[in-house]
Amino acid sequence: MKKTAPQRTHRYVSQRIAVPQEFAEVFSHFYFARNRSDVTVRKTLLPSYQTILVFNFGAKAALHTHQNTTIEIDRCIVLGPIKKAIDYSLPPLSQILVVNLIADAFYRFFGHTSVPANVPINPDGLLADNCFTTLWSVLNKTDDPTTRVDYLLEFCKPHLSPRSHLAEALVNFGDRTLSPIKALANKHNQSERNVQLNHKKHLGYSAKEIHRYQRFIKAVALIQQIASHNTKVNWFEIINACGYYDQSQLIHDFQHYLNLSPTMYLKFQADICNPAG
Repeated sequence: MKKTAPQRTHRYVSQRIAVPQEFAEVFSHFYFARNRSDVTVRKTLLPSYQTILVFNFGAKAALHTHQNTTIEIDRCIVLGPIKKAIDYSLPPLSQILVVNLIADAFYRFFGHTSVPANVPINPDGLLADNCFTTLWSVLNKTDDPTTRVDYLLEFCKPHLSPRSHLAEALVNFGDRTLSPIKALANKHNQSERNVQLNHKKHLGYSAKEIHRYQRFIKAVALIQQIASHNTKVNWFEIINACGYYDQSQLIHDFQHYLNLSPTMYLKFQADICNPAG
């Protein structure tokens, strides 16, 4: 199992664990974080349009809504697709393992389009038995994140249903100059409405939603690249490179996804976790 070197800040440790090729169409990566400091560490997770499973070990980590509501994570929750930024905090002696599901993986596991928007739920509520409670108990017996991931991968195999042909075509549609809905409707001799419904059913979001998100995340990547070289950001270059009409549209997307302006994001990016990075 390949993994990145842990990042350490005042005894706060985090690392991104890569996924074997066998599971490349199911998971993007796994993320582990442990807080051995004496203070609570608070972070912001960028929207990813992925559904996540979060396993909590030790002291309870928490999610924070923009309405100032705090939701403690008890053992395991499922949340997503993540369409807007989420604040989370890890108190001392807490640790989390985050499973990042991609494309239609959530549907293939649970047979549901998605969970309620911005509402974390217990994944056992989506299945007929309490297998995730049992899984958490097994994972809690080891403190090594790589061992936990290895066990998770074995656990998921019998629960993963085959991918439908249309879902596979939607996921692998690579020509961004064409509408996947129109192109696949013609190819599969189906109505555009039916393809749209299947897009939402299997992926949890519409083609229009993901197009907007991809434009936004491209802007984020460019901003991070420029900031890493300590170069002043030329916002009009960002606008042109990402296909925005004007500066107000760029600002609107950052407010929509992050509740921050682009300049405020640039200021606070060190505290923002980018799952695509």
